[in-house]
Amino acid sequence: MTDTSHALGAEQLRDHIAAELDRARARTALLTDAVDDADLMRQHSPLMSPLVWDLAHVGNQEELWLVRDVGGRDPVRQDIDDLYDAFKQPRKDRPALPLLRPGEARTYVGTVRDKVYDLLDTIRFSERPLVADGFAFGMIVQHEQQHDETMLATHQLRSGAAVLHAPPPPEPRAAVGGEVLVPAGPFTMGTDTDPWALDNERPAHRVDLPAYVIDAAPVTNGDYRRFIAEGGYDDPRWWSTQGWAHRVDADLTAPMHWRRDGDGWAYRRFGRWAPVRDDEPVVHVCWHEAQAYAAWAGKRLPTEAEWEKAARWDPATGRSRRYPWGDDDPTADHANLGQRHLWPAPVGAYPAGASPLGVHQLIGDVWEWTSTAFRGHPGFTAFPYREYSEVFFGDDHRVLRGGSFGTDRAACRGTFRNWDYSIRRQIFSGFRCARDARPEESRP
Repeated sequence: MTDTSHALGAEQLRDHIAAELDRARARTALLTDAVDDADLMRQHSPLMSPLVWDLAHVGNQEELWLVRDVGGRDPVRQDIDDLYDAFKQPRKDRPALPLLRPGEARTYVGTVRDKVYDLLDTIRFSERPLVADGFAFGMIVQHEQQHDETMLATHQLRSGAAVLHAPPPPEPRAAVGGEVLVPAGPFTMGTDTDPWALDNERPAHRVDLPAYVIDAAPVTNGDYRRFIAEGGYDDPRWWSTQGWAHRVDADLTAPMHWRRDGDGWAYRRFGRWAPVRDDEPVVHVCWHEAQAYAAWAGKRLPTEAEWEKAARWDPATGRSRRYPWGDDDPTADHANLGQRHLWPAPVGAYPAGASPLGVHQLIGDVWEWTSTAFRGHPGFTAFPYREYSEVFFGDDHRVLRGGSFGTDRAACRGTFRNWDYSIRRQIFSGFRCARDARPEESRP
């Protein structure tokens, strides 16, 4: 992000914000134009909103924060604020609300965006913390991209024919396997400097970890098929008490969207059935499934701090990078992000995205479950409102890291934190394992 203290820097920032707003809106349009009005209004799963709710909700948040708060302008549609308040309206109840019809929703979000463009031309980025470095605009960009990923997950749950299309991910370019030793010592977790980092990523703080070992790549379908074949879903030894109860109650026998296919398995992705490919990261597993697999494999899930050190720490300099490969934004060579492809890339497809220690595909492909409950970093301060992060703190939500193939680059970095209930698997979630280093491994 450029220095906004000079006029040229401010103009560059305006251009950057406008481009990011445009990119997010183009993706929203793609996801909502792909189906007819009836499909937009329909609830495809009680876990998800109707697509038309997400469409108007992103516009309403943009109006609340940018048009009204940052811009001080008159409301566009104050009468719909309660309809699109995610805390007041549980997802299961949203289809019964008097929602804007698709045409009305598109008109509304377009009107809001026009007003945002107008105020962007005159905004001074030094006025107050909310707009410093364009933060409020960046927050709205990330919010829309997060809802775009949610809408992508809704498309995965649709029962109809395929409507989304994308080329397949690249084939493996490097042989990746085994484990990587992360030496004992401190590293800097979180950030004080990333201009669009959200409150739960802050502040930067020192964390000292003992030596540990982490998988060089996410757990693959082939790995997970062995867990199934060896009775992993039938043996309570591998499951926590809570996890086993959920496995039984929900009748879990395989990842979501899998079915038996002769002697093997098939996976339904966006309306198409295809054989499960062994070298792709497993996706659509809940935290309990990931934890059970790790126990079966003689390992455990990494803590959030272990995941972040493996992703960001550079042993040559001792500093924490923004991404595993450095501080530059992701490109198509680094990671499978942004709905460029519609499923995880096979292990070894992105050697340019590896960390200095040789840990691969930490960014993109699948959100990775960690063992950590979602809480604020030491010194956490809610900004700009408690409902973004703080109200979710506690043992009910587990942290996921790294982003998925459906996560946009604007909503993904080495410090970015996602969270969800431990039973959720409609999200694009996978995992990798870790373990404590043995004494002989941790010696210099």
